[in-house]
Amino acid sequence: EVQLVESGGGLVQAGGSLRLSCAASGFTFDNYAIGWFRQAPGKEREGVSCISSSDGSTYYADSVKGRFTISSDNAKNTVYLQMNSLKFEDTAVYYCRLSQYWGQGIQVTVSS
Repeated sequence: EVQLVESGGGLVQAGGSLRLSCAASGFTFDNYAIGWFRQAPGKEREGVSCISSSDGSTYYADSVKGRFTISSDNAKNTVYLQMNSLKFEDTAVYYCRLSQYWGQGIQVTVSS
């Protein structure tokens, strides 16, 4: 059974940084895209970033370009989201997604 477990969230002041981790078990990262999504209160879930495990190509939403960096460690079956220069509007529950599987989500709160 595939399981995705996010970690690294929390409370940070605007301008600060956090690194989220998504550890996958029951699955090998070869030739799949791993993505981060987020959902703020009262808003729809939106895609933030994703990475291809085969060639390392990445995608970023315009709202996070230049501030967030996605990376993966295939040996550890883990994908990371380094979030710098955080803004209040980055506050959301962040989810990791692999194919049809979702993590449980982790809260990121940015205080202004």
